[in-house]
Amino acid sequence: MSRLRRDPRSEWQARRVPAAGSSATRLRYALGVEAIPATEVAVGPTGRPRRDPRTAVARLAVPGTARLRLDRSGLSRSVTGAGAVSAAPQEKLVIVEAPDFWVLALVEAPGGQPTPHDRQVLGAARLLAGPGAREGGGGVILVSAEPVTGAGRLGADRVVTLPVLAGDPVAAAEALAVLAGHFSARHLLAPESPLAGDLARRTAALLEESLFAEAELVSADQVARRRGAGRLEERRRPPRCLTIGLDRVAMHGGSLHEARELAFSASASTASASAGSILSIGPVERDAATVPLAEAEFVVSAGNGVTDFDLFRQLASALGGVPGASRVVCDAGLMPRDRQVGASGTVLTAAGYFALGIAGAPQHLQGIAGVEHVVAVNTDLHAKMIERASLAVVADAQAVMPALLALLEAGE
Repeated sequence: MSRLRRDPRSEWQARRVPAAGSSATRLRYALGVEAIPATEVAVGPTGRPRRDPRTAVARLAVPGTARLRLDRSGLSRSVTGAGAVSAAPQEKLVIVEAPDFWVLALVEAPGGQPTPHDRQVLGAARLLAGPGAREGGGGVILVSAEPVTGAGRLGADRVVTLPVLAGDPVAAAEALAVLAGHFSARHLLAPESPLAGDLARRTAALLEESLFAEAELVSADQVARRRGAGRLEERRRPPRCLTIGLDRVAMHGGSLHEARELAFSASASTASASAGSILSIGPVERDAATVPLAEAEFVVSAGNGVTDFDLFRQLASALGGVPGASRVVCDAGLMPRDRQVGASGTVLTAAGYFALGIAGAPQHLQGIAGVEHVVAVNTDLHAKMIERASLAVVADAQAVMPALLALLEAGE
């Protein structure tokens, strides 16, 4: 046979740490790295070799990474000489210079941070455009009102910032239509949300295109959505304008793209075409206590550890959150049944959840599985809600509520 034979004795002998002094009778081996030269072995007063932890970490460190990573297997290190180590391979950056077509992906990204829905829209745009590095592929242009963090990691080849998108919806739709015409965009995608969905419909009307709303299945060949109360499925070729339903398409998890900044400004004529047609724009004040839990962005929920519910409602109102409760509280009649959070109540899609005195039953944790940020207050350090929380406060909820209200009244 031509198969090479390994000599385990020789391999172990090559990794053996040389003994210094007659008292060092115990065999020591250097695993995962090359054998340590005898000249680098420090010897203590008793003659026993001393281990330098800094040197050990330096030997195991993986080069070329921003965060310290230790490789004890030696797979990422190749010995080219005495102590010479080759650098770890860097992630390949996908650069699309001249794509066959462009796909516009409109995102909201409040504060420059993309929401999970925004990430799914970019994932759908990446599917319509293709990888971008092969012949016949397209490119993705991320369009937002302000710069977006990590646009390249989300799959964007170009980035266009249009501050007008945050103002007059008529002017925003006109600017978006001009942008689509300038790049001859084959597709225009937006999240199916109150603001972005409305802007997508206005833009589709200006482009004289039909809108394929709440798409679920997206590929380069076809798109699909549910109809007839979910009993029917509609499939067709990808249209020019479409919106993506929440949690319908996976986020982009592939290679890193360039996300090159592009300077673009709509003409003054389009920006002023609707001047005077809109009198005022502003948010409509709404009592958070009347907002359904399924539509809430931030929920403040009470559990068995809350006894003063008047104080709880004051805190929820001061925080601007929608009040919720656990099943125990609703079963006791302390909160309405439509405020119950959990698998047997309402499954939340909120961005934030503030749990006061909730231990975290399995059904309750199922109800907040899709919540991005969770803050929990509980006296039990080992409560499941404490483990689930991004920020945990181990304290009595009854003592935390008045202290938090006092800070809010003081403007802190």
